[in-house]
Amino acid sequence: MTRDRPVFGIILMLGFCIIAPLGDATAKLLGKTTPVGTLVYVRFVVQALVLVPLVVLSGRTLRMRGRILRLAFIRTVLHIIGISAMFSALLFLPLADAVAIAFVMPFIMLLLGQYVLGEEVGLRRLLACIVGFVGTLLVIQPSFAEVGAAALLPLVVALVFSLFMLVTRRIAKEVDPIALQAVSGLMATTLLVLFLLAGTFGGVDAASLALPHPDSHFLLIGIGLLGTVAHLFMTWSLRYAPSATLAPMQYLEIPVATLFGWIIFHDLPDGIAAIGIAITIAAGLYVILRERASARSSPTETPA
Repeated sequence: MTRDRPVFGIILMLGFCIIAPLGDATAKLLGKTTPVGTLVYVRFVVQALVLVPLVVLSGRTLRMRGRILRLAFIRTVLHIIGISAMFSALLFLPLADAVAIAFVMPFIMLLLGQYVLGEEVGLRRLLACIVGFVGTLLVIQPSFAEVGAAALLPLVVALVFSLFMLVTRRIAKEVDPIALQAVSGLMATTLLVLFLLAGTFGGVDAASLALPHPDSHFLLIGIGLLGTVAHLFMTWSLRYAPSATLAPMQYLEIPVATLFGWIIFHDLPDGIAAIGIAITIAAGLYVILRERASARSSPTETPA
């Protein structure tokens, strides 16, 4: 077990918030010429190639058993689905919009607690969820009018990564983060080979293995390295700080993604989307702050 070190955890999460949107921007650049399945496969292959030797050379172990192994497998499957949905969304949406829509995640986590885990949430936080969803709809509306149902893909990302974060927090203090990411890379590579072979023989273009253009090799490696480092930072941050402490920092992904989208793709959210992003951020931060206040209150106090 590792003692909490909140400042160090926050620094690691800040690193994640900078590196993750850069990886998404790289995936968006490559998405026009490389199938999504190939992008996701390379992402995890690089993760395994980088981290497995590091685990071996540093004397760590890849061995996992029982509950930890089962949770690591579930986490890997969620990771594959979440990244696949995000890379698919980036084929159709501006970078900032895709990231902002995915930030309904705090609201989803709150509602999961209310309706799945039976936790008491309170009226004000439920109202904040409604406001946050309204903000998200304002971001989705222009994109939905232009590209249709593909604009909803970031909602899939939000749901999947809500579950991913919950599973990660359950095992982050019990497993070395480098070993966890290495095992995840091996699991994902094996699963994706089987899936992509089926897609290739079945004629499904998006879920097929394809040789990348020679000019894109460095960018493909970059996707793997950026994704590996980003999620290693995220996993490590949860090892040192509670998720309630780190959650507000994640909203920095939105302005960082907006900056990268403007520099690389010359995209900026339009007026309606920008208002929606501001509403989503405000409602999300309110939910997080209420969660933290509730955690500090007495057990008999009713959440508001």
